[in-house]
Amino acid sequence: MVVLDAFLLGFIQAVARAPLDALGSFINGMAGTFGGIILLVIGVLIIVLLVAAAIVLIPAIAVAFLVWLVTGSFFFAGVAFLVVAVISLFAMAD
Repeated sequence: MVVLDAFLLGFIQAVARAPLDALGSFINGMAGTFGGIILLVIGVLIIVLLVAAAIVLIPAIAVAFLVWLVTGSFFFAGVAFLVVAVISLFAMAD
């Protein structure tokens, strides 16, 4: 429905702006509409990838923080972070 609304809006704007050159304006309006749709899809994909990365990294961050609290060593916290992150990545791949 959104695509149909965008199509009709682009057509109405094209006709209202330049009745003598309606086809050129229509094509420009449609290019803007499709460009907007493509940017919307790219934005949704980026959000999905960020959420997936957060799901993988949150347990690793929590374990690294707990290891840091217990040991006081950033080295051991880093090792724990890497181990849990790799395990999470392998678990997500299956």
